[in-house]
Amino acid sequence: MIVNADLFVRDVPGQLVGSLEPISLVDGNIVGVVHNRDSIVNGRIAVNITFEVSSAEDLEKLKNIWKSRDVMISRLSSVVETFPMDYLLIGEFGPSQIEKLMNSAGKAVGLESVDIRFSSKASDSKRTVMISANVRSSDDIVRLNAFMASACKKADIVFIRGVGK
Repeated sequence: MIVNADLFVRDVPGQLVGSLEPISLVDGNIVGVVHNRDSIVNGRIAVNITFEVSSAEDLEKLKNIWKSRDVMISRLSSVVETFPMDYLLIGEFGPSQIEKLMNSAGKAVGLESVDIRFSSKASDSKRTVMISANVRSSDDIVRLNAFMASACKKADIVFIRGVGK
């Protein structure tokens, strides 16, 4: 489980290390730390930490250690990893058709986010749309690719996948 936490530690030497060390005590792994000395509230400095722990039980242990060390937990939330996929569609379609297509894709696969960018119509009445989608797993990418290929074939839309970064 990947977790992001906003903490406030006392502004005295050793407090940053004292807030990070408990993560290793629960066999966690630190992904990133931002120590913000510009944000001091009641003599405490803001620290943002992203880390991995194995279970919710380990996270509870960590929270108890932080409390015993006078580390204030301002926010604690899990981070959802997503997998991106980009598609270029070319054909005779309008925005409402693409919206319906992506609504159906969301029901079939479970999209985390979608960004859709349309071109203006060309002289031959064809247009292009660039779709950037994020899903929760590599298996979801496979399902989304299959869904998009099938739906675009039925709608006579040229479908190119993986055109992004």
